[in-house]
Amino acid sequence: MAENLSKDVCRMWPCVLLWSVCVLVSLYALYRWLIPAAVYRHGRLALLWHDVCVEKALDWLTRSSRPERVLRSVQKGAVRGDAQSVLSTMDRFSHHTEWAMHIGDEKGAILDSVVSEVNPVLVLELGSYCGYSTVRIARLLPPGGRLITLELNPDYAAVARQVIEWAGLQDTVQLVEGGSGDWIPQLREHFGVVSFDFVFLDHWKDRYLPDLRLLEDCALLRRGTVVLADNVICPGTPEYLEYVRTSPAYHSSFYSAHLEYTQAADGLEKSVYQ
Repeated sequence: MAENLSKDVCRMWPCVLLWSVCVLVSLYALYRWLIPAAVYRHGRLALLWHDVCVEKALDWLTRSSRPERVLRSVQKGAVRGDAQSVLSTMDRFSHHTEWAMHIGDEKGAILDSVVSEVNPVLVLELGSYCGYSTVRIARLLPPGGRLITLELNPDYAAVARQVIEWAGLQDTVQLVEGGSGDWIPQLREHFGVVSFDFVFLDHWKDRYLPDLRLLEDCALLRRGTVVLADNVICPGTPEYLEYVRTSPAYHSSFYSAHLEYTQAADGLEKSVYQ
């Protein structure tokens, strides 16, 4: 009887192994292709999948954060001192390896066109994350141009500093750690700012409107200052949009686009301070 049981077990092992392989292949296909394809055109589902499920799972598996993985890809694949190489590397990583919440190549081209049109000397960015949009803006500034970027999360700030340095833009960019609500009233005193030529909003969406009003109250906007806001459709900033579109203090226009590295509807709002 023992001999027969042993033979039965031996015959079962190939089936168990095959079943296990099939399960693993199916799970990988779900993770790598099927679920990403299903959420590709649905913004909130894409954010839930990429920015919650996948990110937390990979953080646990790799014992690292997504910004740290982005930084490693830059250090491994980008040419040091070449800002465009840094951007292209981050785009490749986000398209093909792991989604990340940079503004991305499609909306980045819109950002480029607005920055080139304004030709700002002094820029404020709210929300550095990994430094992608910081590099994107700073590489287009004229000689003597300066970008001040505020980042609340110290871990993001640490990565952004290294990305900015890898792009060779550390002399153009001043990265400040801390909350926008705390720092905006101190910008004139600490950095000698009179007013900004261009402001880019890409931080917590519920801070867009309070921080814009704070910039107004602190007289940091001048006539003609351009404020460009990302992700106004996904995840969305309805109160901000209502304000800049109805206030006589702004002339606003909308640039339709897609959520970074997806085909979900999104866009940027350009508002010129009157």
